[in-house]
Parts: sequence; structure tokens; C-alpha cells
Amino acid sequence: MYLLLSDSNDSLKLSFQTSNALSATSESPLTPTRTYNGGYTEAKDIRLRLANGGAGQSGLIGAFANAFVKSCVEGSEGEAKEAAFLVGWYLGDTTQSLAYLSSNWVDVAFTYNAAAEMALVRNGKAIARELVFLDHFYLVGPPSNPAQLSPQDLVQDMFAKIVANGALDALAPPGERPPTRFLSRFDKSATNIKESDLLIGIGQVPWALPPAVWYHVYPRFPIEALKAASVLQEYTLTDRGTWLSSDKKVCDALTVYKECKNNLEDDKVLLNPCNALLGANPLDKDLAARFMRWLLSPVGGQKVVREFKTMSGQMIYAPAT
Repeated sequence: MYLLLSDSNDSLKLSFQTSNALSATSESPLTPTRTYNGGYTEAKDIRLRLANGGAGQSGLIGAFANAFVKSCVEGSEGEAKEAAFLVGWYLGDTTQSLAYLSSNWVDVAFTYNAAAEMALVRNGKAIARELVFLDHFYLVGPPSNPAQLSPQDLVQDMFAKIVANGALDALAPPGERPPTRFLSRFDKSATNIKESDLLIGIGQVPWALPPAVWYHVYPRFPIEALKAASVLQEYTLTDRGTWLSSDKKVCDALTVYKECKNNLEDDKVLLNPCNALLGANPLDKDLAARFMRWLLSPVGGQKVVREFKTMSGQMIYAPAT
């Protein structure tokens, strides 16, 4: 099933708490990036608001939204039937999405940073957190491979080579090949946090003043950042969902030097789990709780993840179960 843009959980019980944050009935300053109606054109009102970055750009959030609306209208899995409604998707990286959730501007945030997520759970801004799917980071770069990365290198050693060769190329610019440079989204996204963690792990903080010449700050969303890396012939960290959702000519201009395959300990450093967080004050409490249950259902959200593939049949994300 091509959806790319072109254990029962009946026991899940949620208690909604009063929060000092902006109430759900307050006017939100956000405009949805896109709305989904499940194919029911009579739907008029947004009853569920979702925040996410990369999986929204790849189309998975839209696939969730459309399938959930259809499930509600049909009364699937023994749930009550609902009139058709709209689901809004609000584009935001992990940090932005969690801020939207904390302010009650969205109902569910799909995010990729456990520490930040648990902080919201502890302070009562999120009342449920569930693993929904697995994404995977890729370290990609120019085919000329100016940093001389080897397939046998650990990902930490690859970053060390990029740092070392980037510094050398900054001092003595090469003539016949592109210089070693790394493109960072530098936007507090999960990708930015992961690359920063890897760099700090090898004792490097290239963003500190004065910033390293080889460290290219490019604060854009995933697909735009990957396109820039391909044009500029720079290394960058991206994710499988973005890679498989990008234009073929973008990917053809880059090489994947390290990817997570879920089996090797080194590869697991690049695992990128996505959790759904339910806010304390959603627009429609019953519908939001139903959506969280549906996301974990083998015939609901998990089925959408399994069937979300490229035109060539490649699975883009791995289901949580």
C-alpha cells in the first residue's frame, strides 16, 4: 500500500488533570500545516491536533490521520461511530512539538527525545506516552568521501574523521575535491540533538564560539536540509523516513555511510524511536484517548506503519509491535 505523500489496548485508562498551562479552549496561534478528513469531504471541524516534523513531511502523520478518521466513522474495533471530522497536522521539530503540547496548542505530539518527553510527563503536561514506531538515523555525505570514512568505522569514529579532516581542509582548502564539511540543522530537533550528542561524545563542540569553519549551520526541516547537503556536497545526519521520502536526485547525489539496522550494538546508537505524547487538556478528551489506543492497535496505527511504503515497496518505518 503506497501512502507516501502523493495487544489490544482496551485497558489504557487516562486521567485528565487540570493544568496551569493555556486552557484547551483558549485560542491557539497555530495554523495547521495540513488537515486530513479521511476522504469525508463533509468534515468541517478540527477535533484532533497532531504535531510532528519529519514523519509529517514523509506523509505518515497524514496516513495516521486519514485512517483514524475512517476508523471512527465506521466504528471499528467495537468503538462507537463518530461523525466525520478533521485532523490537523502542525509542523514542528521535537522541541517545538513538545512546546505546542505543553501550551495545549496540540493534543498529541510525536517526538523523539526520551528525556524531554519524560520531563513533560513528570510535570503533568503530558498524561500518556507510548512508543508508536521506529525511525533510524543515517549518516550520509558526498560520494567523493573527503573525510575518508570506512564502512568498518564506528559512527563515533566517522564523526571524529569529519572533525579532523574538516579542520585540516579549513586550514588548507583542497583544490580538486569538495572540502570536508558537516551540515547541521542546528534547530533543537531530535536529529540536531543526536548529532550534538555524538560530537560531545568525542569531545567536540563545533558550535561554540568561534564556530568551526567546517560546521555548516542550516536550520531547516529534514527534507530541505538533506537537499542542501546534496547540493553542497556535505555530510549530514538524516533519518530513514526523510531519506526514502526525498527526491531520487537528492539521494543519488549522496552516499549512506552508516545506518541503523536494529541488530548491531554500534548501529543501535542510530535508532530513532518515536513516542506519542497525549496532552493534559486536549480539545476532545474522549477522541484523543481513543486515538492513543488506536495508534497501538495491530489493526489500527501499527497496521498503518507496516503498510507505509515507498513506490518500490520499501518499508519506511518499523512498527513498535
